[in-house]
Amino acid sequence: MDNRIEIRDLKKRYGTFELNCSLNVCPGQITGLIGPNGAGKSTTFKALLGLIRPDGGAVKLFGKDVSALTASDRERLGVVLSDSGFSGYLTIKDIVPVMNSLYCQFDKSYFLERCRDFELPLDKKIKDFSTGMKAKLKVLSAISHNAGLLVLDEPTAGLDVVARDHVLGLLRDYMEMNEENAILISSHIATDLEGLCDDLYMICKGKVVLHEDTDVLLGSYGILKMDEEQFARMDKQYVVKTVKESYGYCCLTSEKQFYLENYPGMVVENADIDGVIMCMIRGE
Repeated sequence: MDNRIEIRDLKKRYGTFELNCSLNVCPGQITGLIGPNGAGKSTTFKALLGLIRPDGGAVKLFGKDVSALTASDRERLGVVLSDSGFSGYLTIKDIVPVMNSLYCQFDKSYFLERCRDFELPLDKKIKDFSTGMKAKLKVLSAISHNAGLLVLDEPTAGLDVVARDHVLGLLRDYMEMNEENAILISSHIATDLEGLCDDLYMICKGKVVLHEDTDVLLGSYGILKMDEEQFARMDKQYVVKTVKESYGYCCLTSEKQFYLENYPGMVVENADIDGVIMCMIRGE
């Protein structure tokens, strides 16, 4: 099956907010969706999963319109949403037969083995789990039934460094299981996505404002800092966004090397995801 996500001109309105989004997730890749709170990330995920009805556009999973997915198609989908999970009054032992009845390819041995690896108690009620334990359980449940495509909304939110590392390790293991597997993931933690994703879409005020390979973004993009005089005489052909600061200007560029070679007196910093988000939101 073609483990692919295709979103074309997806539109959804809520009052004054309007989502207008297009993105692709290809087999064998991890794609990140980044942006500030209220940008439209969760709305995009809900439309993708058929939880809300779009006002326009096309949303496809596995090469099919979301509305045409069969039960067997949906078994190939693993989902983690930030605001959902198992009932807190269940235990992992309670969950196993539920998963077994829902998914024909649920791998009970793998699931229980990884629960033991991560020291998740089988008899303890989930409401008494730590935030990290709940997160690991949600991701384990999403990947333990031979899903070819994962849709993960903030799976590492609220986790400490160790718990985040465990969750990210699970996702890397998942990608190694099958070279055609694919993941769409959102996160507020930039370092998670920098080390995990092949490409990134940035969404702001309901629109995709940037799409770039992660390696290109981290390797070629840069943050330029300069005074008024430097800004006035600078070649601006590779400037993506400009932010006015008290000391002068801060600019996001897609050609860091050009400015390193031609403006030796200018401050040129490596761009990270947080820096790119700041410039794209504040800049003109």
